[in-house]
Amino acid sequence: MNDHLQTTMLSRVADSLYWMSRYLERAEHTARLIDVDLQLRLDQSPETGSGRWLGLLQALQVPAPENGVIDAETLTYLLTLDRTNPSSIISCVAAARENLRQVREQCGSDMWEQLNRLFLQVKSTASSDAGLLDSYVFFRAVQDGAHLFHGVTDSTMSHGEGWHYIQLGRFVERADAVARLIGTQFNRLPHALDQAVESEEYLEWVGLLKSCAAFQAYCKAHTAELRPLRVAEFLLLNPGFPHSVRFSVDMVNTALR
Repeated sequence: MNDHLQTTMLSRVADSLYWMSRYLERAEHTARLIDVDLQLRLDQSPETGSGRWLGLLQALQVPAPENGVIDAETLTYLLTLDRTNPSSIISCVAAARENLRQVREQCGSDMWEQLNRLFLQVKSTASSDAGLLDSYVFFRAVQDGAHLFHGVTDSTMSHGEGWHYIQLGRFVERADAVARLIGTQFNRLPHALDQAVESEEYLEWVGLLKSCAAFQAYCKAHTAELRPLRVAEFLLLNPGFPHSVRFSVDMVNTALR
């Protein structure tokens, strides 16, 4: 009876830590995608932007609005502060916090305080009249808040089973998100894989790399000439880059072992 109870509790703890980590990674990934999208809007025509918005929704597996209207303001709200969207930033941060709250005895106070601080920051933006007026600051804060949480976790939590479940959730989510983002981009590819991209299309590929936090790392490996095949190889197979699918799968394997 006691062994069964202990196993059930461990399963509950593992489940909460795993999903807490997945939700936080999803929020950080979404914040970076929207941040990059806002930067690209400054250099591209509205027509190009509207096509990218639909691809962004597909990559994040978020249904388009029922009224069919997809513009910058609608998209940003849907992916950021819309509580009816379970994949919005506010929904993901709230879900991550709730999962960690349920197993607070398994984590240090610094971990809880950091995630709670991020939740309160996102919540205050949602209730503010200014909304996303300082959007760059908000999206950077979400990314920095998630990075800080993982830094605190790695520094203060024993690297036992609970920590490995956090790593498992983080890298399962990352591998899935990056793979879908690459797939969405390549479905819209108008020319050969080994042909260098130019002009306005170049910005789209810069956006893909920045969405995976990979632009500078790619340029160090291959220069700033962007060829879809090289981009795919880097994001899928590079064993040393933290946002490649290969790296994430290796981390999943390590956590499982």
